[in-house]
Amino acid sequence: MGIKRSVYLILLISMVCLSCGQKQQNQNSFTSDNMMIRIAEIEIEPNYLDEYIVILKEEAEASVRLEPGVISIYPMFHKENPNQVRILEIYADEEAYKTHLQTPHFKHYKTETANMVKSLKLIDMSAIDGQTMPQIFKKLDQ
Repeated sequence: MGIKRSVYLILLISMVCLSCGQKQQNQNSFTSDNMMIRIAEIEIEPNYLDEYIVILKEEAEASVRLEPGVISIYPMFHKENPNQVRILEIYADEEAYKTHLQTPHFKHYKTETANMVKSLKLIDMSAIDGQTMPQIFKKLDQ
C-alpha cells in the first residue's frame, strides 16, 4: 500500500510541475516584442450600422474564443459618430495574425461586411509598456 501511495504522489507532483512549466512557457511566449498590435479605423455606411455591429461582434467573440494567438479583438465606436468604429487588435505574433485571416469566421466577416465599409485604415502600433498588458487583462476576471 505504501508503494502505491508513493507512486501516486510522484505522479501527482510530476503532473503539477509539468502543468506549471507549461503555464510559464505560455506566459513567456506572449511578449510585447513579438506581439502584433493594430488599430483598425473603420467608417461604416450609416444604413448598415446595426447589421455590421452584429456581424462584427460575432467575429470578435469567435476570434478570441477559438484562436489561441488572438489576445484581443476589441471593437468600439465613437460616441458622437457611431459609424466610426475602432478595433484594438492584439495578436501573439505575426503568424497568429496570418492564421486569423484564414479562419472561417474572419472570412465570413469580410465577405458579409464588404459593402458596409465606407473606409478602412489599419494602423500598426507598438506597446510602450508590454509588462503591464497581462495585468490589464487579468483585472477583467476580478
